[in-house]
Amino acid sequence: MVLSTEPAVAGPSPIHPDFADTAILAQLPNVRVDTAQPPSSPEALARQVRDYIQQARSTGDPRFIGYAEGILSPWPENRMTDELRVLRATLYQSQHKFDKARTDLRPVIQQGHGPQRLQALLTLANVQTVQGRYDQARTACQQLQQAMPGLIAQSCLALVDARTGQASEAYEKLLAGYRQARGAATAEQLWALGTLGDLAAQLDNDKAEQYWREVLLSNPDDLYIRAELADWYLQHHRAQPVLALTRGYEKVDSLAVLRAIAMRRLDHPDAASLVQRLRERFSEARWRGSMLHKRDYARFQLHVENNPELALEFALANWKTQREPPDTRLLLLAARDAGQTERSRPVRQWLARHHQTDARYPGDTP
Repeated sequence: MVLSTEPAVAGPSPIHPDFADTAILAQLPNVRVDTAQPPSSPEALARQVRDYIQQARSTGDPRFIGYAEGILSPWPENRMTDELRVLRATLYQSQHKFDKARTDLRPVIQQGHGPQRLQALLTLANVQTVQGRYDQARTACQQLQQAMPGLIAQSCLALVDARTGQASEAYEKLLAGYRQARGAATAEQLWALGTLGDLAAQLDNDKAEQYWREVLLSNPDDLYIRAELADWYLQHHRAQPVLALTRGYEKVDSLAVLRAIAMRRLDHPDAASLVQRLRERFSEARWRGSMLHKRDYARFQLHVENNPELALEFALANWKTQREPPDTRLLLLAARDAGQTERSRPVRQWLARHHQTDARYPGDTP
């Protein structure tokens, strides 16, 4: 059951940028985009959209999402294929337009078949889990398991079980499944390892580091796992490894903020420079009204700027649509540090309804 009473969130205050209209806030890298001829077939369009999505995931550059949307949006609705609908849902998910993502995925699940239906089920399960809609997520995971038994479906169910009071059981069951599936495809094994890392962190099991390290060894461009591991190091007061993990990723907001936190804790000589660049980046995003990743800004305000009140406002706004453990933890920490724990009471009630405990949450124990 999803909490029906959302925490109240104050409206955004007027933005007064501290930079001139002509100021250059950041030097973006050159990106080559093929705009000579738009794709003429759904298959060619799908290939190009998929390529842009992959580049966005591996580089953290959101412009690739814009490029993908730019070539997909003019495509006639009556020529949309299942593959294009799944890809469009993926774009919507990355833009936090979760309702639109669900709208695209449902007809593929209900009427489609083959790989696209499987991908639609997995994407829908992920969307529902991110938003804390665990009953719906479990249904999608079960449908995926019926259609394609294996490590990905097992990981899907394990994550939902862990978020609803069965973390230890989910971890042990998935670990057993992983050990029994050594012949599974590499992508499946990496998916399971990433999930095992998440569950281990929830249980305060130090093996989280090992699992996430194994994923990054095979796929260094997995920015989500890279950020998860960096955050885990910071939670365990190990700032030094964060510098190595985030080196070269300063253009990715989530990793840049984690790097800034680590640098501050280590009194690194380059901390002030990175913090200033992040201030300018976030100021420009708020000025443009494009503050998509509220979690990163809330974390920056809480752990770098020492402004828990502002951090709480953005953490509450973020939690309205995203309820992963890092989102919940950030909100609880901000409410505590701001001396406004009453504003986190609906979140605590929601956690209790789902029997969700997590060693990463303040006040929770393994």
